Amino acid sequence: MYRTAAKRLLYGARLYYNGNVGLRFRPPQMLIPSSLFSTSETQPFSHPHATDSSIPVTITETPNFSDSSASSSSTAEDTPKPRAKYEDQQARVLQASLPYVIKLGWTEEALIAGARDVGLSPSIVGSLSRKEAALVEYFMDDCLQRLVDKVDSDESLKNLTPSDCISKLIRFRLKMQAPYISTWPQALSIQAQPVNVPTSFKQRAALVDEIWHAAGDNASDIDWYAKRTILGGIYSTTEIYMLTDGSPDFRDTWAFLDARVKDAFDLKKTIQEAQYLAEAVTAGLGNSFQGFVGKVFRR
Repeated sequence: MYRTAAKRLLYGARLYYNGNVGLRFRPPQMLIPSSLFSTSETQPFSHPHATDSSIPVTITETPNFSDSSASSSSTAEDTPKPRAKYEDQQARVLQASLPYVIKLGWTEEALIAGARDVGLSPSIVGSLSRKEAALVEYFMDDCLQRLVDKVDSDESLKNLTPSDCISKLIRFRLKMQAPYISTWPQALSIQAQPVNVPTSFKQRAALVDEIWHAAGDNASDIDWYAKRTILGGIYSTTEIYMLTDGSPDFRDTWAFLDARVKDAFDLKKTIQEAQYLAEAVTAGLGNSFQGFVGKVFRR
């Protein structure tokens, strides 16, 4: 079940990678193969009144709907939630390419090395129209899936305050980028290219939404947008800070992150207090003004 309005918008159709298009949508037949509903074989058909006895006719057997229902249900349950549906061979190449990114960067060379590792011809890389972007987007989707798995399996998150939960999940997510820290500026540059911005924005919006949901936020009013905008800013600034952090195990980055999250929650508290004060002052002025007007009209 999708968790918020953002999930329905971003993953309502489920992500599906197509080598020729930047945006990805799942074809409707992905979850239920047509082979589950019928078995067909083509045979030549002979009819006494037919003008061409070689016309092929399809003979369809009656399917076993109980088996097909069980198989389709099992297939749907086994489907990962936010992970993109990459074609099998492309997925193998993209996954095998990630270790080479550390030395070769987010490049076509890393993809070629990955293809060779899985025993495929490097020519398969040509099926990816946005080669480097496909690799970055695959990594982002894989990281999001791992974050979702963390949220679903870690019961201790429910005992944390919203601010601590957010800090912990952002740290967990950014640690996934630590092995690629030397090449991550290149990944950010690829994401910032105009043709890649829509997908990059959706992936980051889904990440922020998942973190807020894990922190217990189910807002559906204007606060929904404000909270995600603020958290998106915290994530991005921490991500940039991490690129220049030379402290052991990114200790300074986590301190920076905790401070930014605390500032955000303190700001929210300050805004609420200011709002309550403004309402009280307005109410007081309103009563005074009404009393003043009443005295004027009684004169």
